[in-house]
Amino acid sequence: MNLVPADPTVLHPFPDQPRVVLLKPLVKSELIEVGEYSYYDDPEHATEFETRNVLYHYGPEKLRIGKFCAFGTGVRFIMNGANHRMDGPSTFPFPIMGGAWAEHFDLISGLPGRGDTVVGHDVWFGYDVMVMPGVRIGHGAVIASGSVVVDDVPDYGVVGGNPAKLIRTRYSESEVERLLAVAWWDWPAEHLTEHVRTVMSGTIDDLEKAAPQG
Repeated sequence: MNLVPADPTVLHPFPDQPRVVLLKPLVKSELIEVGEYSYYDDPEHATEFETRNVLYHYGPEKLRIGKFCAFGTGVRFIMNGANHRMDGPSTFPFPIMGGAWAEHFDLISGLPGRGDTVVGHDVWFGYDVMVMPGVRIGHGAVIASGSVVVDDVPDYGVVGGNPAKLIRTRYSESEVERLLAVAWWDWPAEHLTEHVRTVMSGTIDDLEKAAPQG
């Protein structure tokens, strides 16, 4: 049995499928953190994830993505830089147009934000999902295609719609606690490789028994 782990540093894990990229070796921005093996699938613009899928990202808020996340084509993160003033008659950002209007740049700087956008480990995003600023998505969550995520998503929650609503949870509250405790995504790569079938198709009991000891 081959127990050599997959290489998390290779940009294209399937050499004959350039549409699939691992994000950790792709991303260069200091404002984006990505865990190992999280990938993006796009038949046309896979390597442009930072510019086409993470929008209005001027900082200081960060996008933090965990390990083993799967992003379908067209998943987009709207960051806090998209904010406009809403406390006056107009929401239009006049200063960015330049000219004399640029003298009023203080009117659009320092707008309130929602903090970092955080994606846990082992999250599956369907096609064309949009995630709004400051959202926190829990471990093991599933985001249905076409969803607009405006609120936090619980661990192992399944959400869908616009705005996305909780459809169900994949496990009971006590089972979620056990899954979070076993944290298979933090297992050493060699140990994880040995127990891939358990991680993908076993029970929680199986997963606990397979967890590294000590």
